[in-house]
Amino acid sequence: MKIGIAGCTGRMGQLLTKEVLSANDCYLTGGITRDKENFPNNVPILKDAEDLFAVSDLVIDFTAPEASLRHARIAASAKKPLIIGTTGISESQMSEIREAAIITPILYTPNASLGVNLLSQIVKKAAKILGQDFAIEIIEAHHGKKVDAPSGTALALGKSAAEGRDVSFSSKAVYDRHGHTGARTKDEIGFSVIRGGDIVGEHTVMFLGNGERLELTHRATDRALFARGALHAARWLIKQPAGFYNMQDFLNLD
Repeated sequence: MKIGIAGCTGRMGQLLTKEVLSANDCYLTGGITRDKENFPNNVPILKDAEDLFAVSDLVIDFTAPEASLRHARIAASAKKPLIIGTTGISESQMSEIREAAIITPILYTPNASLGVNLLSQIVKKAAKILGQDFAIEIIEAHHGKKVDAPSGTALALGKSAAEGRDVSFSSKAVYDRHGHTGARTKDEIGFSVIRGGDIVGEHTVMFLGNGERLELTHRATDRALFARGALHAARWLIKQPAGFYNMQDFLNLD
């Protein structure tokens, strides 16, 4: 499988490069990057995304929301599979990415970890079983260089909780509490964010009841696990028909 990497000089791009180069069944066709100074010696740097898709069987994208949307459009035009691991994508951008997936297979994963995706399913089930007597709060922590908050993984966990409770996530999510906020409503889903140091990623979903509390936590200690997960998903996605997929589909957790 010939794999191209969009954002090859980024934190995740470098890890993906290492994983692809060490895999016996994959060939690294090249990468694209906005970094004009720190080109990796082991990655052929191509001029643009069109060239990258032209020489690749599949492209893995860890860039920025605007770039990921553009790559989805190019993927559709080239009819090549695309994996997007970019976080911070807006609802309108995601809608356009889904449109591109009508033509070519696209897998979107804000977190390629097996453990996180299993946690998402557990959260959904717990929210359904525990019901509105248990308040839901999500706490996430990442390194200080992360630019979006809450993390894409935290938002995905919140959406799983809302789905389990059969409520609208957009109307129940609470991202900011400051000053005199009044009492907590019964069905809101609260988010708290921690940034600093070199934290790879930690997510805790709390179900707070009267007299008891359930905490479900995932801690990532090695960022390479996300690259390995993305590469495993790539092996699956390349065999799929056009459509919009996530890690739940790949892992068949439903």
